[in-house]
Amino acid sequence: MLGSGIIKGLVVTAKNFAGSYYDPKRMVTVQYPEQRTVIPENYRSFPFLVSENATDPMASLRCVACQICEKECPPQCIIIEKSKDKKPDANGKMQLYPAVFNIDTSVCMSCQICVEVCPFDSIKMDQVFEVAATDRFTDLLLTREKLAKPNTYYHQIHPIEAAEVDARLTAERLAAEEKAKAAAAAKAAAAAAPKPIPHPVHPASAAAPAQKSSPPIA
Repeated sequence: MLGSGIIKGLVVTAKNFAGSYYDPKRMVTVQYPEQRTVIPENYRSFPFLVSENATDPMASLRCVACQICEKECPPQCIIIEKSKDKKPDANGKMQLYPAVFNIDTSVCMSCQICVEVCPFDSIKMDQVFEVAATDRFTDLLLTREKLAKPNTYYHQIHPIEAAEVDARLTAERLAAEEKAKAAAAAKAAAAAAPKPIPHPVHPASAAAPAQKSSPPIA
């Protein structure tokens, strides 16, 4: 019948309209800020830096100031300056670290490209959305100290993703440790192996080689 699709659509709209008064699933209005909805894990706002140690985040940042995220950022809102010295990371390996790491959230697109290109899983997307400020040039410029958050916070907002990242990093650390142990064992075995004793040279065999004789005269 002509117009049956319109009638069916109006029926669905009427059911949803009536259900919004008594069905809790249809009551989408939340009395914010007294009531808050559960934010999905995939929700993202602005980036933050992951550190391994909650008590001293600056000493255990995963970031090694490779500046890949700074180069790949479309609005160029990331500013990084490498350190002049190195310090041990969470694994004890000497690494560079960001002496300056700023993100201007006033122009950040929340595109997550910085997260996707980071080879060290050091930058992730936060879920903080209450970022109202009176001065965009100071309050919306996140410095290294404001960006650093512990790995426990990462597990809190992105539990599934954080568990996968930790499992991969743990496997990589164990593989690196096994490789280092194997190299150390091979080096120790080579050092402990007996060196071959050179054979003494007989005096007769050490004589000077004979000179070439001239060809006979015909």
